[in-house]
Amino acid sequence: MDPIANMLTSVRNGSQALLPEVRVPHSKIKESIARILKREGYISDFGVEGDKLKRLKVTLKYRGRKGVIAGLKRISTPGLRQYVPSGEVPRVLGGLGVAILSTSKGVMSGADARRENVGGEVLCHVW
Repeated sequence: MDPIANMLTSVRNGSQALLPEVRVPHSKIKESIARILKREGYISDFGVEGDKLKRLKVTLKYRGRKGVIAGLKRISTPGLRQYVPSGEVPRVLGGLGVAILSTSKGVMSGADARRENVGGEVLCHVW
């Protein structure tokens, strides 16, 4: 029902099972989320596979036998959208985690949204 939640669950489960990579159906917003996760250091890499039926391949990152991603939480759901103004962009774990927002300037991290002074829909928290 919720493609973003399915992607986050696949990444969370793959990280807990110590899988080297997970594959999820591709969409532009999922690719944007993966780009932010890579930039923030939560995943090693990501790529798009296939021509007709595209899949997003996410290569997970580990520290020893523990995943770098300690937690992923979907905030805004299809049944209850969560929007925040530019002055109330959330900090995750006092700045140790990352909030991912969908804004009028595209999908960006909470720090980028504060820097650009834009608000939007809070998609998820990662720590």
